[in-house]
Amino acid sequence: MKIAITGAAGQLGRLVIERLLSKVPAGDIVALVRTPSKAADLGVAVREADYTRPDTLGNALAGIDTLLMISGSEVGQRVAQHRNIIDAAVQAGVTRVVYTSLLHAARSTLSLAPEHLATEAMLAASGLRITVLRNGWYTENYSASVAPAVAHGAFIGSAGQGKIASAARADFADAAVAVLTGAGNDGNTYELAGDTAYTLAEFAAEIARQSGKDIPYVDLPAADYAAALTAAGLPAPWPEALASFDVAAAKGALFDDGGALARLIGRPTTPFRDAIASALKQA
Repeated sequence: MKIAITGAAGQLGRLVIERLLSKVPAGDIVALVRTPSKAADLGVAVREADYTRPDTLGNALAGIDTLLMISGSEVGQRVAQHRNIIDAAVQAGVTRVVYTSLLHAARSTLSLAPEHLATEAMLAASGLRITVLRNGWYTENYSASVAPAVAHGAFIGSAGQGKIASAARADFADAAVAVLTGAGNDGNTYELAGDTAYTLAEFAAEIARQSGKDIPYVDLPAADYAAALTAAGLPAPWPEALASFDVAAAKGALFDDGGALARLIGRPTTPFRDAIASALKQA
C-alpha cells in the first residue's frame, strides 16, 4: 500500500512522514510537494504536486492507494485547490483519502470553516473512502508568541475567557498516522482537540511561572489586537484574521472535551505548559 502526503514539506507534513517511517517502509511513502527540492531531506520518494496546477497531480498520484490530504494554506483559494486534488485522486484510482479539516467545521464560527466544510462535501460526493480529521488549534499558534510576551512584559489577545482545547502539532500528526495505518476509520469524522483547555489568562500565567517574570494577559478589542499585530510586522490579512480567531475562541470555537484525539493516539495529548517550556528554551 502506497501512502502519499500532500504538503509534505510543511510543518505538519514533515511530522507525519517522520512518524510514518516508524510504521511502514520508506518505499511505501510518497511526499507530495510544490517544490521537490524542499523535501529532499525527508528520506522518502518525492513528487511534484501543486494544488493550483492540475497538470502536476495525475503523475503525483499514480499508484497511490491512500492519500493524506493536508488542507492548503492559501485561505480563500482552497475550495478550488481541493477540488483539483480530489478530482485527480478519483482519476488516478486512489481508493482512500484522509483529510485534515477544522474542529466542529459544521458549526464553527471561524472564518476558516466554510472552505473546510465545502471540501468535506466534495469528498463525500467523490465516491472515495474518506476519513475526516477535524483538527483543533495547534498550541504552537500561541506558543509562537511566548518570546514576544516575555520581551514586552505582556501576552495580548482578544479571546476573553474563552477556553482553548489546543494540542501540539505532533499530537495531530500522530492522529493522522494512526488513521493512515489503522483499520476501521473509513467514513468517520473525528473532532480532535487537546485534553486540557485553558484561557489565554491561564496561558500567560504559565509563561510567568516558567519565566519568573510578570506576564499579564491583556485582552484587547479585536481592532486593537489586529493593529498591534500589524505594528509588529505581521503581513495582511493575518492581523485581522488572527484577531477574528480569538473573538471566535471567546465564544467557544476552539473548545472540545470529547477526548477523541487522545483515544486515537493512545496517550494523553501534550500539555500546553510543555509548548511554553519549549518556546522559552528557544527564546
